[in-house]
Amino acid sequence: MILVTGATGNIGSALVRELHACGAGPLRGLTRDAERVTFPDGVEAVEGDFGEPESWERALDGVRSLFLVSRLGPDAQLIEAARLAGVDHVVLVSSITVQTHPHLGPAAENLAVERLLKDSGMAWTILRPTQFASNALMWAASIRAGETVRAPYAETGLPTIHPADIASVARVALTEPGHQGRTYALTGPAPVTARQQAEAIAAVLGRDVPFVEIGRQEAHARMAAVFGDEGADAVLDVTGGDVNDELLRVRDAVSRVTGSPARPFRQWAAENADLFR
Repeated sequence: MILVTGATGNIGSALVRELHACGAGPLRGLTRDAERVTFPDGVEAVEGDFGEPESWERALDGVRSLFLVSRLGPDAQLIEAARLAGVDHVVLVSSITVQTHPHLGPAAENLAVERLLKDSGMAWTILRPTQFASNALMWAASIRAGETVRAPYAETGLPTIHPADIASVARVALTEPGHQGRTYALTGPAPVTARQQAEAIAAVLGRDVPFVEIGRQEAHARMAAVFGDEGADAVLDVTGGDVNDELLRVRDAVSRVTGSPARPFRQWAAENADLFR
């Protein structure tokens, strides 16, 4: 049995579809509201909440492989619950900032989760993706309203990754040999700037998407309400204020692991155009 946590999220939903399509065997998706979720036929929807430990026990019953996203819940308790339930292998989504920005608080937290997993005695595979293409959904309300997209560091190009590529690597790690004890840094196929992302969305919508670059102070004020001061500073450092060659480097791990090239941002934009209309 494979358990996918966050099964309705950007990565988890794609992973459920891929595992089902490849006939991975018994498959379970963890969600907060099983009655509202429609998984492919044969995929069990199990209701659970990271804030309710008893729900983890139900979800983990009979599970041998687990997909987990770092820092979405109480990681130490989740990892221990998986160990006690007899889980053999965990595929963990961490962050590339563990290696590119280890001095930042969120990176240190992700590294701590990686260490917990490695020390658990279970087999592990760690995925360290860069910035998600789906982060552009933060602009969706403005674009739908015809308003100007406002973003900092407009000309800094990061090798943004399509969440489905993370899912594809996770699917291979969960179902094929040779990936236990491995850590993969995952990127998209090429750098793409915030301005280019807005242009790609405009192209698939067939209309202009006004864009203006803003300063760090304004961006911080907007982000702090969501991420807090430290979190906002960390996001801004990674997206432009403190870039380095390690962060900017395009890697071929997606193609090496899956046999298919990483998807470009424009493909993500085309697949999600309706969210911006």
